Amino acid sequence: MSSIVSISNLSKTYEGGFQALKNVSLDIQRGEILALLGPNGAGKTTLISIICGIVNPSQGTVSVDGCDIIKDYRLTRERIGLVPQELTLGAFESVWDTFCFSRGLFGKKPNPQYLEQLLKDLSLWEKRNEMIMNLSGGMKRRVLIGKALAHEPMILFLDEPTAGVDVELRKDMWAQVERLRKAGVTIILTTHYIEEAEAIADRVGVINQGELLVVDDKLALMHKLGKRQLMIELESSIGSMPEALAGFKLEIGTEGDQLTYTYDPHKANTGIDELLKALTGAGLVIKDLHSVKTSLEEIFVNLVKANGRSAA
Repeated sequence: MSSIVSISNLSKTYEGGFQALKNVSLDIQRGEILALLGPNGAGKTTLISIICGIVNPSQGTVSVDGCDIIKDYRLTRERIGLVPQELTLGAFESVWDTFCFSRGLFGKKPNPQYLEQLLKDLSLWEKRNEMIMNLSGGMKRRVLIGKALAHEPMILFLDEPTAGVDVELRKDMWAQVERLRKAGVTIILTTHYIEEAEAIADRVGVINQGELLVVDDKLALMHKLGKRQLMIELESSIGSMPEALAGFKLEIGTEGDQLTYTYDPHKANTGIDELLKALTGAGLVIKDLHSVKTSLEEIFVNLVKANGRSAA
């Protein structure tokens, strides 16, 4: 799979000395869905803004579909659609005029059939003649998405697209994302809803304090960094850990009748057999046991903490 966006040693330092990005390098593959996760102020929006030509980099290069974002600004910008966090729309324009203007802004010929289908996909067809100022917040968010797609871009950036929106809009949005993926559009989204990244992304990148900590296939990331826990429910409570179990680093539940054993499922010897024998040797009776996988959210939190900042 070829790269459609190539980022090399990208840094951004704002006036006053704040460094928002630090030597970020990343190749985004054509047709993939990439989720960028990170706490507020991590550098996600700055990264997107540079790629889209809104913010100038301090150093480094970015190419979009083989074109440099600075030397070939117009060529790269017309290939990109951006849905920003903020609701930036003209209050006195109609929905239809907003879509038509956005399409014309990028030099695209009129295509009423495409815009009609886009409005229907976003549940906006009945509102096509409404003034933007009369729409609800959720409808305005739909208009932003449509505005970004009006010129049929090959790359779509979604910057916190579902922050503060209702469940219905979120479902509609991800249905639209899936349709775009099937049409070959490359999608990059930033999100705080990690379960959404886990559900729809092909790859996941974690960014914090301006540094790209990791980028990997979602399942590979969970495979490499994920741990698993064995939850052991005992027939009766224990007040303290038996000496025979001291080497297993078990955690005791608040009621004293549950033990938690954390292990790496990818190691040849997980230590589970030895643990079960030690439990029997200590005279403990197992009532039930089951394993729990590490979620993408836990991996994200652990990576951010290791980088020296809370994920909140």
